[in-house]
Amino acid sequence: MPSPILADMLARLATALAAGIDLRRAWQGETGRVPAAWRGRMDAVGKALAAGRPLGDALAAAGDTFPPLVRGMAGVGDRTGREVECLRDVTDALRRGVQFRRGLRRSLAGPAFQFAVALAVVGFLILMAGMTHRDILGIGLRGVRGLCVYLAGVAGAIAVGRLLLAAAVADWRRRGPVRRVVEMVPVVGPALRAAEAAAWCRAASLASAAGLDAGRVASLGAAVAPGLAVDTAALEERLRVGDSLAEALDRTRRFPHRLLEMVAVGEATGTTAETLDRLADDYDRDAADGLKAAIRGIGFLVWAAVAALIGLLVVRIFSDYVAAIRQAAS
Repeated sequence: MPSPILADMLARLATALAAGIDLRRAWQGETGRVPAAWRGRMDAVGKALAAGRPLGDALAAAGDTFPPLVRGMAGVGDRTGREVECLRDVTDALRRGVQFRRGLRRSLAGPAFQFAVALAVVGFLILMAGMTHRDILGIGLRGVRGLCVYLAGVAGAIAVGRLLLAAAVADWRRRGPVRRVVEMVPVVGPALRAAEAAAWCRAASLASAAGLDAGRVASLGAAVAPGLAVDTAALEERLRVGDSLAEALDRTRRFPHRLLEMVAVGEATGTTAETLDRLADDYDRDAADGLKAAIRGIGFLVWAAVAALIGLLVVRIFSDYVAAIRQAAS
């Protein structure tokens, strides 16, 4: 379910529960408000609630419709009796994520438009090449047939790109070889690590504020940031022998030094939830700044490609005229 729709739905649900409305009745009312595409999944949750299952377990009946953070925090509310507070906290987290993604999409608008224009110009030149009987681009594509081949190639490249992106995301979460390569890319690697750390901090902050133990805090953080997943049993064992949470996390060699320092500060001052929440905001800004810088770099590359294409056209057309003049002179 899209985060904007989900955030609004959870906010209304929290308000209804705070007003004393029964959860099953409140959920039934929300089922009629969401878009029709999601009502079947909402009905599945409603049936689970009617059967007496708690909200966290009932959300699992809808599969991946609800993200791990929502399912996890709903379960926290079930166990602690703080359903309203947990729903409001996760609503705030979802809305922050929505704002972050909207900012990135606005940054991508310019390069995406430039890229689309470049593709359209190439297609137009292929079509013109068929009318002038000249291979303007020098790639052997001319006319309507060449344009069809070109469009099929673009569509195939986009499809392959999406598959590769999905595989890269999965490998990133598994901490596979693709992740190790991407982490070495300037700007992009640090930005992606910051985004992952922000997600972990946000989830861990919510879990800590709800009063969960360290093992469950780490478990909920891993649910939203799989790349920072840890062995919960080993973590709890280290805590039992006297390690602090920061020291236990440091032994995994997966967490950035800055995050560990702030966890230690939070433990020392008793403000772990507040400290992680502020750190999540800082990481969000770092990720946004890094990704925007990468997007600006992509925009420059697209602009350079368009400029190179124009230069190639000028050279080829000028060469044709020079050849025609020489032929006429001879």
